Amino acid sequence: MEVSVIGNPQARICRAELAYRELGFRFGSQVISAESKNRVSFCNPNSKWKEIGIRCSPMSVKCEAIVSDQVPFLKSTPKPRSLESVRLFVGLPLDTVSGCNNVNHLKAITAGLKALKLLGVEGIELPIFWGVVEKEAAGKYEWSGYLAVAEIVKKVGLKLHASLSFHGSKNPEIGLPDWVAKIGEAEQGIYFTDRYGKQYKDCLSFAVDDAPVLDGKTPMEVYRGFCESFKSAFSDYMGNTITGITLGLGPEGELRYPSHQQDAKLSGAGEFQCYDTHMLSALKHYAESTGNPLWGLGGPHDAPAYDQQPHSSSFFSDGGSWESQYGDFFLSWYSSLLISHADRVLSIASSVFSGIGVPLCGKLPLLHQWHKLRSQPSELTAGFYSSNGHDRYEAIAKIFAKNSCRMIIPGMDLSDEHQSPESLSSPESLLSHIKTSCKKQRVVVSGQNSSAPVPGGFERIVENLKDENAAIDLFTYQRMGALFFSPEHFQAFTVFVRNLNQFELSSYDQAAEVEAETMNIGSTTGAAASLQAA
Repeated sequence: MEVSVIGNPQARICRAELAYRELGFRFGSQVISAESKNRVSFCNPNSKWKEIGIRCSPMSVKCEAIVSDQVPFLKSTPKPRSLESVRLFVGLPLDTVSGCNNVNHLKAITAGLKALKLLGVEGIELPIFWGVVEKEAAGKYEWSGYLAVAEIVKKVGLKLHASLSFHGSKNPEIGLPDWVAKIGEAEQGIYFTDRYGKQYKDCLSFAVDDAPVLDGKTPMEVYRGFCESFKSAFSDYMGNTITGITLGLGPEGELRYPSHQQDAKLSGAGEFQCYDTHMLSALKHYAESTGNPLWGLGGPHDAPAYDQQPHSSSFFSDGGSWESQYGDFFLSWYSSLLISHADRVLSIASSVFSGIGVPLCGKLPLLHQWHKLRSQPSELTAGFYSSNGHDRYEAIAKIFAKNSCRMIIPGMDLSDEHQSPESLSSPESLLSHIKTSCKKQRVVVSGQNSSAPVPGGFERIVENLKDENAAIDLFTYQRMGALFFSPEHFQAFTVFVRNLNQFELSSYDQAAEVEAETMNIGSTTGAAASLQAA
């Protein structure tokens, strides 16, 4: 089989004779297919690219290509200045490496990486979970699965952005290390807890950052050991294959409290997470130090529940408790723990990775629901607050600047137009606000999309990348999986990449008629690799 790529009709890249065993993508028990259960095809009848095809032998992941004589030559034209420095990455599935340190769906991922390389993607983002690497015992690190992925990425010729994840995941199921979970059974105060006593066990409470709750060590000491081990294990890849490192800062890697649980409706304001024993102890101490001991007995009593709208109770109403002296006291304390946590983690990372020439990043959420309300409740319950009219996001940006870290902002595919009017949501204004705060503090911004495709998402991403004021240097598209390689989605992604690269047909080939664009990543029955969507 031949793999056709874009280029001069006279240019020959390479040719290979490949076995006919193909590679398939599956999502759970569902096979994503265009023509058969063993084939995934991406077709566009109006495309000016003829064909990209990939097949892999059962014993090898070699993929070679030649240029079809009928494929028109695409000439690169100068990009707008705002897009020249934007590098495009794609995230790998969250479960790329299993709890047993095996690389899941290896052949499918390898074929996918080759396809991305052909498209012109610069690199991939690899989520590296604490619960996989340090699973069995404190200080016992097993990097073999992630090292195998790094080697594949290197051989394909892509760059790697490593995301060090100190949190767990519900889908797919990835927990904290087994030894940490065992400690949590005896000392449940290490987890975030809401007022109903419900615990969030995919992340440790910010209040235990400096408490020796992990076999005599603090979480910060454990995170430092993890970072040092990572630096040592991947030393051969630093600065060449690995060109960026993200530090997990909270739930799903984002700097926030888990104010919205996954099984709760996102239409609500969220819940304050201040009821674990360590948080309550810190609140009590803070209240006593300010001369208001009665304010330290618990969180706001008049705040709404997860799925209740902000105005269902008085706390977030205009003139409500959030604007009172008590509200300023509580929200300032609640936010201070969030900011301190970010400073601790980023300071450790800055110290460990100093001098290796690889930029560090941290991720903020885009809590755009209810942003048009004066109280902006979704942001307050997640920990974003600043008193006396100060910019809450600029305070965060100062911490990133202090530690020479870049800020990742998701949701760059979202627009106000497609939000429910009832939610009073404004992703565009919130995104603009955060980018402005970063610019004031000279913090470099990197972008991501939201977790699920949205109408007009690719067009909105391009508009955000063109923003001269933000100077976005890196965009990571989330995330590889069955949906990503579905015919409709991959076709749209291909057009998106072309738009970033500003390709156009030369006049020599404009008259050429090309019928289809196809990318084949198929599978033999019973031998297909499984690729889970993140």
